[in-house]
Amino acid sequence: MEINKKNIKKFAVTGARPTLGRVLQEAAERDKNICVITADVSTSAGLERYKKSLPEQYIDVGIAEQNMMSIAAGLAKEGFRVVTTSFAPFQSMRCLEQIRVNYGYMELPVVMVGLASGIYHSYLGNTHCCFEDVAILRSIPNIAVVTPADGAEIVKAVESALTYKSAVYIRLIENKGLPIVYEEDFDFAIGKANLIRDGRDIAIIANGTMVHASLELAKLLEKNGISSKIVDMHTVKPLDTEMLDRLCEHQLIVTIEEHNIIGGLGSAVAEYLAPKRKRPRQLLFGIHDFYPHAGNYEDALEQCGLLPSQMLVEILKEMKE
Repeated sequence: MEINKKNIKKFAVTGARPTLGRVLQEAAERDKNICVITADVSTSAGLERYKKSLPEQYIDVGIAEQNMMSIAAGLAKEGFRVVTTSFAPFQSMRCLEQIRVNYGYMELPVVMVGLASGIYHSYLGNTHCCFEDVAILRSIPNIAVVTPADGAEIVKAVESALTYKSAVYIRLIENKGLPIVYEEDFDFAIGKANLIRDGRDIAIIANGTMVHASLELAKLLEKNGISSKIVDMHTVKPLDTEMLDRLCEHQLIVTIEEHNIIGGLGSAVAEYLAPKRKRPRQLLFGIHDFYPHAGNYEDALEQCGLLPSQMLVEILKEMKE
């Protein structure tokens, strides 16, 4: 799919899931070997146009996510490029044994899309939120874990995942209006982070919705005399360790994610940096191992300390120590 200013604006307006449906439809129209399987979430996954135009490349198994993963494995074994779609907690946790055996152990290259991850749907309660999925799935061999930052990166991530050597989990996080991070076409590769903003003092590593939040945070830091580099670490596994090596020249590394700080992006970065003799301090922002109270998205972010104004206070405090 072409990444241009018109399409980028359209992705931002329509949101993550319609963007997913659009890129899958265009890909499947070009390649009849692509098959999309859903667990009774065609509308929620933005697949209404897809299923009407490509019925022979579409399967709805109903509310039977574990069966969906096994069917996908069988199709992948026969050479199809399969994409599974369900809400993130059901995709990543309800189907965990099927994922581990069929995609991890058997190394079948299925693309899994976890819808509405993070805490955007916190008004529905924590049964409909998902901030454990990265920790769970990156512990399984042969699975890449990708969290796109905006609509354009969703397109790039899906297209890359369809040709990737192993299974890929794409974590879609909702946000009002899906703020734009990439304003023009850009290079994307699973496992290779993107430099979004250059800076000299601290390095901010983020993914998903927190990349745009990092840009807002950088403006606040600039007013306080701190220059910050921003890296979109869209792939948590395999991690771009070459980028991390280059970031070690900074005074402080800050990781920001809409995920539990245990097992997510911050943990992955800390695990890599820990054995190094010379490394900067690291400050982790995310969900601090608790379940936020139900409420709107802004309330949930505030409970988790993920508003740019809150993170600014903590970073300034850390820089003074």
